[in-house]
Amino acid sequence: MQVALTMARRHMGMTAPNPSVGCIIVDPGTNRIIGRGVTAKGGRPHAETQALKQAGGTAPGASAYVTLEPCAHEGDTPSCARSLVGAGVSRVIIATCDPDPRTAGQGADILLKAGIEVSEGICEHEAREQHLGFFSKLLRQRPTVTLKLATSLDGRIATHNGSSKWITGPEARRAGHLLRAEHDAILVGSNTALADDPDLTCRIAGLEDCSPVRVVADGRLRLPLTSKLVTTAATTPTWILTGSAVGEEQVSAFEDTAAELIQVPETAGNLLDMTKATEILSQRGITRLLVEGGSRLAASLLKDNLVDRLVWFRASLLIGGDGKSALEALGISDIAMSTRLNLVGQELIGRDVTETYEIEGATDQLFALN
Repeated sequence: MQVALTMARRHMGMTAPNPSVGCIIVDPGTNRIIGRGVTAKGGRPHAETQALKQAGGTAPGASAYVTLEPCAHEGDTPSCARSLVGAGVSRVIIATCDPDPRTAGQGADILLKAGIEVSEGICEHEAREQHLGFFSKLLRQRPTVTLKLATSLDGRIATHNGSSKWITGPEARRAGHLLRAEHDAILVGSNTALADDPDLTCRIAGLEDCSPVRVVADGRLRLPLTSKLVTTAATTPTWILTGSAVGEEQVSAFEDTAAELIQVPETAGNLLDMTKATEILSQRGITRLLVEGGSRLAASLLKDNLVDRLVWFRASLLIGGDGKSALEALGISDIAMSTRLNLVGQELIGRDVTETYEIEGATDQLFALN
């Protein structure tokens, strides 16, 4: 199962709207792997299909290890559960159940009714961690949201005049690019897009084609047509979340570009409703969303309880109180109102420290599946 999980981890960020699933077919007599499969880019073929194809005529009597319950629903191809039955495997080991109502125990039931031995819950916590984005889309109608911060030790993202390149070192920046490859979409605010004119692509050798969909929260549609995000939208998709008050002339200016405008409802304060925005992204197949700034967007998502995880790159330098803070005001008047986080990982990367936090209680529902 650990081999299957490792394979699935390598395709995270590439399979939306489907989860990245790993499947291993093992000959029980020799304990040798005879088939390996992982969900293909774009979500199909499924992992079981790939592994069974590789195993071929050696599949009868074999054991299949799958990181997510084999699907029960039929489409252009048979369900994965029925494919395993048809291949003649004798045992299926499942890491975790699939909450999709089209499967939700029905996949395991198909296997059991065919006389196949089924074991569940092997490496379950690790599997659910990998599939959280898919579970979130189904159960919360929004993607899991990871907020990434790159700051000085005193929590600043730039000097008072906006200088920020580079706060973190090359090793940390590379780790940040890997984070991009592992997510379906990356979100920034309009201020960040205007100030930095970023590429928001994955620039790691061998992973150049793993860049996520780029999303800009731009309620007033201020992003220039000459920006990198717009001019390269034909090769790396760019979605612009904008409000209802944007004029027809502004909208028509984008008609000859490959960037896609998505209208999002606004709050009473005429700001984009980020709860609705994440729902819209989920409806478009996004299961894992990485947020890279800026401070206003980060604060808005935190205030709306939309952040599940924080990945904080802290550089070994100090900027001081006149520098720009990583977060705008959260409106906290009592310490009891503070967002609580649990440290789940810490690593020294070059000269910088990376800390991973889970927002307390944010994903409890997703880990409490039966």
